[in-house]
Amino acid sequence: MIRSTLLAATALACGTLAAQAADRTLTISVYGFAQDEFSEILYKPFEEQCGCEVVVETGNSVERLAKMEANREGPVIDMAVLSTHDALAANRAGLIDTIDTSKLSNYDKLYDIAKDPLGDGTAVGYTFYATSIVYRSDKVTVDSWADLFSDELKGQVAFPNVTTNQGPPALWMLGKAMGESDPTLAGAISEVGEKRDDVVTFYVRSSQLVQLMQQEEIWAAPIGRFAWKGFADMDLPIAWATPEEGQTGGMNVMVVTKGSSNRELALEFMDYWLSTPIQTALAEGLVDSPANAEVEVSPEVADNLTYGAETVDSLDLIPADVWLDNREGWLSDWNAKVGQ
Repeated sequence: MIRSTLLAATALACGTLAAQAADRTLTISVYGFAQDEFSEILYKPFEEQCGCEVVVETGNSVERLAKMEANREGPVIDMAVLSTHDALAANRAGLIDTIDTSKLSNYDKLYDIAKDPLGDGTAVGYTFYATSIVYRSDKVTVDSWADLFSDELKGQVAFPNVTTNQGPPALWMLGKAMGESDPTLAGAISEVGEKRDDVVTFYVRSSQLVQLMQQEEIWAAPIGRFAWKGFADMDLPIAWATPEEGQTGGMNVMVVTKGSSNRELALEFMDYWLSTPIQTALAEGLVDSPANAEVEVSPEVADNLTYGAETVDSLDLIPADVWLDNREGWLSDWNAKVGQ
């Protein structure tokens, strides 16, 4: 009788715990890359800590924003990660809410550029990347973004298509090299259009470039730092440029969906993600560059990341509103002048 009662009590307790875990379900919307690594480093440890379940939905930004819009009256996503300009689009559409940073114990550890990227408290940066020029140091010297279209690189350069995440930043810095700060990027796009026959390819995936560099079909190309390792592993003299105009790049941010029924759990997850141990593990796994300024990694790891205060301070990022308000115009102008 006693044994039966204990077994029943145990079963009831297990059932209660399972029900509690089921009640604490956090649904997140993220990019599709490195999900195995994120699962091991971030999702599973958080589930163990919170006694909850993390449901992960992936897809490109257009798909994920469309789902948030379609479910605005009854949100199915609690928390999402987006680029700064996509986060601003979500904000303007009324899809995200202010983040109570007083509940983020790791907030003050972030680099300043990550603390309030949109300027209204609706996003927190968790990673960023530099964009610069990778080049064959035995063939050319790259000291400026304008060097991409020098006589030495004629017929030996690749340039990102304007539709990619690297296209607008590269054009942004090319404009700076030309002495322009026009958010329409008209001068830079015109320059690329005039020199389009000197460009080997207007790439859409940075993975294309490794083979082209290996085969010596190109000597230089603008890339994001996250793609650097593929070039650094080559048995060739490859360098990362530090142009006189500086480096650019991009930032990804966390947002909380307006109307989420799991707001507190979303904040708990965000804080966990921003913690020094998790940001360090993600950095050491070469998954993300850390926005947490306390993170320390080896020189070998740092070489593959956008890492350190000096590097972060040097980033000349396109403001989110400039990107969002001009991207359709960039594409139209590009199609007219470059034709790719």
